[in-house]
Amino acid sequence: MNANFLQTPISYLKGVGPNRADTLQSELGISVYQDLINLFPNRYIDKTKYYKINELQRSGADVQLVGKIVHIKTVAQQRGKRLVALFVDETGEMELVWFRGQKWIKENLKLNTPYVVFGKTNWYGGKFSMPHPDMELLTEHQSGIRMSMQPIYPSTEKLSAKGITNKVMGKLIQQLFTETKGRFMETLSPYLMEQLKLISKSEALLNIHFPKSQNLLAKAQFRLKFEELFYVQLQLIIKKMVRKQKIKGFTFDTVGAHFNSFYKDHLPFELTAAQKRVIKEIRADLGSNAQMNRLLQGDVGSGKTIVAVMAMLLALDNGFQACLMAPTEILANQHFNGIKQLLGTLGIEISLLTGSVKKSARKIIHERLENGELHILIGTHALLEDKVKFKNLGFAVIDEQHRFGVAQRSKLWHKNDNPPHILVMTATPIPRTLAMSLYGDLDISVIDELPPGRKTVKTVHRYDGNRLKVFAFIKDEIKKGRQVYVVYPLIQESEALDYKDLMDGYESMVRDFPLPDYQISIVHGKMKSEDKDYEMERFLKGKTQIMVATTVIEVGVNIPNASVMIIESAERFGLSQLHQLRGRVGRGADQSYCILMTSHKLSSEAKTRLETMVRTNDGFEIAEVDLRLRGPGDLMGTQQSGMLNLKIADVIKDNDILKTARFYAIQILKEDPLLSTPQNKALQFTYAQLVKHKNIWNYIS
Repeated sequence: MNANFLQTPISYLKGVGPNRADTLQSELGISVYQDLINLFPNRYIDKTKYYKINELQRSGADVQLVGKIVHIKTVAQQRGKRLVALFVDETGEMELVWFRGQKWIKENLKLNTPYVVFGKTNWYGGKFSMPHPDMELLTEHQSGIRMSMQPIYPSTEKLSAKGITNKVMGKLIQQLFTETKGRFMETLSPYLMEQLKLISKSEALLNIHFPKSQNLLAKAQFRLKFEELFYVQLQLIIKKMVRKQKIKGFTFDTVGAHFNSFYKDHLPFELTAAQKRVIKEIRADLGSNAQMNRLLQGDVGSGKTIVAVMAMLLALDNGFQACLMAPTEILANQHFNGIKQLLGTLGIEISLLTGSVKKSARKIIHERLENGELHILIGTHALLEDKVKFKNLGFAVIDEQHRFGVAQRSKLWHKNDNPPHILVMTATPIPRTLAMSLYGDLDISVIDELPPGRKTVKTVHRYDGNRLKVFAFIKDEIKKGRQVYVVYPLIQESEALDYKDLMDGYESMVRDFPLPDYQISIVHGKMKSEDKDYEMERFLKGKTQIMVATTVIEVGVNIPNASVMIIESAERFGLSQLHQLRGRVGRGADQSYCILMTSHKLSSEAKTRLETMVRTNDGFEIAEVDLRLRGPGDLMGTQQSGMLNLKIADVIKDNDILKTARFYAIQILKEDPLLSTPQNKALQFTYAQLVKHKNIWNYIS
């Protein structure tokens, strides 16, 4: 089958026409034959058995019956009306009911003619009824492609209203098989088919839509999932290869005075084995002549910043400037103060550039940056402004990259004729499963151990009824000179309610922790930013012992003396948010605690989240559970990352197939980078088609 044939507009398919074509396009994104053939069923219904009306059970299961319609009537109800047909067979009678699309259905129903009906049954008023059944004339049913398993396709209300039912979708796909004679071009190489014992593309497509048996369905699913994930990986690996060949980076071949004297005399603590390994990986990148694009993952407090600082020193040793970009002013300030403290005596010029910097000070920064007097610039989005010009930027660090869009990152690239090396840092652990799919074109480094002396935060779950005991515990901790966070949820949709909870909570804290023995700060989104900063500052300096806040404290502020984190209504937070919040404590040498407060009413998903938090401190394990609970789209924030738009595979459930696909993609490209050998002809052609029709199944950030 010619590949171009599958790019035929869907309106040309018999049974579609312009109106249906518009609906299919707007509702399911189907515009050409290829899209329809790749609309895979959500599930299958076994249709081997025909029931009699007197055999029906009150189970609400899907059943199939043969009978006739003997009477049709329209019944008024509170809102609108319903269409009711009396359906009979030789053993009894039941009702078929429609609430939508009644005019079209009424015109097309035939009385006293044998039908096969299929759907869920309800028991109501002493009689069985079936709402919105799938219906087929018995004569048509006997002459169609006979299937024991019926596919159920994705649908929407608008499709049902326009009469494009599941049966219609099945018919359109049958029509497509008739026009293509069921022959489809093979898209995988003979080598892969042999190695993995895969069925052919044509056989797989036939059995995914019209399975002959459970066994053939399983083979079809495996074949199509593998193919989809294989081409995703192929694209990522080719992208990475092209970048390494075409985009030349600056070669940092000197390890000089800055790096060496910092390493020997100024390191505040011994590096962990993980930090040493990551520095080695970065040095190897910087020494090759390709531009580095590396993602550095590590939990809160695992020491990513020190690794970034040492990489910056390598840039300085080779005569280049470096910059670090953070998503918020608080974080940028914290990085600036921390790095200044680390490098203070080394004679390195460091500046801070954020929205708050005065115009006169900015002017000086711009001048010193352009003439090369400034070595390291730390800041927020302000670094991206056109006015900010470097003399020779060689190394850029981006912190918490998921908060920056793709366009913003590319602006950093264009600060020079040659792009700088890029290190992207994140404390949001991305499950290995997702990292392979989303960031397969980046090199990934992981810091998977905490620095020595850091004690694990003890996490417990307490119900609201235990509040007095929790308050007694807080008083003991404050007596020891420690500080406490109390965090309330803030969710846009229920902002007024959340604000009330926060204020109620604050007032009850004030009652239980009265002046002058206790000082309490409060920080929330409705405050002016200078008031927030003032309260933060008081807590930072230890003038207040308790900080009551909404999640504004989630990213950033480092207060080593805070040893207790109380999260109110913890069931309303996502797992990654709970983990980030817990990372705010445990930054000093004292034992720290995280107390998750909830009501007794918990969904099973909330229970799983809380149990996971109590059981483990491992950010990667938490991210894997989060991924299973929420799915990939929610986890990454779909808009920003251009989430994988997969047709049949699922990066979580099909993780093993993903690993297999990546293994074979790497192996094949190692031996044949251009896919030019005769045995890879099908791969080269399919890949070119996917790129040409923008049909590559994912859009990588």
